Amino acid sequence: MAYGKVDICGVDTSKLPVLTAERMRELFPRVHAGDRAARDEFVQGNLRLVLSVLQRFSNRGESADDLFQVGCIGLMKAIDNFDVSQNVRFSTYAVPMIIGEIRRYLRDNNAIRVSRSMRDTAYKSLQARERLQAANGREPTMAEIAAEMGIPEEDVVFALEAIQDPVSLFEPVYNDGGDALYIMDQVRDETAKVDRWVEDIAIREGMSRLNDREKKILHLRFFEGRTQMEVAGEIGISQAQVSRLEKNALLHMRRNIQVSP
Repeated sequence: MAYGKVDICGVDTSKLPVLTAERMRELFPRVHAGDRAARDEFVQGNLRLVLSVLQRFSNRGESADDLFQVGCIGLMKAIDNFDVSQNVRFSTYAVPMIIGEIRRYLRDNNAIRVSRSMRDTAYKSLQARERLQAANGREPTMAEIAAEMGIPEEDVVFALEAIQDPVSLFEPVYNDGGDALYIMDQVRDETAKVDRWVEDIAIREGMSRLNDREKKILHLRFFEGRTQMEVAGEIGISQAQVSRLEKNALLHMRRNIQVSP
């Protein structure tokens, strides 16, 4: 969606103003002094910042209007809390706050319901992580976050995992211009060794007509439950090549099985 050329919440985004850094410096003292007109000008002049963030969430299936309104809340929080004495651009400070506000909205409206207490633990864990990161200049470990909060490490892990957005197994993770690689291609199949002898007879019959490399790829993938990355490392080719060879081999097998007497 081209957010710069559509109406969102009744706003013609193609006509939104853009404030210069100099104009923002002029407006900030008036905004923090309670000047309503200055605040409105500052908000209008930074709505394109919200639009740029919205593009990161365009594939979530959420209403653009809803996300835009939530992003504006994050923008206004950034305006209220921005410290002009710090040598930081407003956009650098505002973007994480806008993203955080949208992410909280998506988590709270997730189809997978998470208890209020676990969400609270997760949000407090995120706040603790930000404090530790600011203090130490690095990403803290789960153990450090747990110690900061005074709770067991596993509680932190469970809470943070609970608020993660669900991802489809068919979500593409890589594309080299050819066949896309999906999350399901990276998941080890722990049920691959279950005794399915009827299916195995047909599979082995089809595999007997493949070349040695195709046989090895399918054996590693479907009989040993290896991921495409693991197969690529063992054979010495790229993961994209494994994906293409696997698809071609399966296609040949289906054709061979269908024409077999």
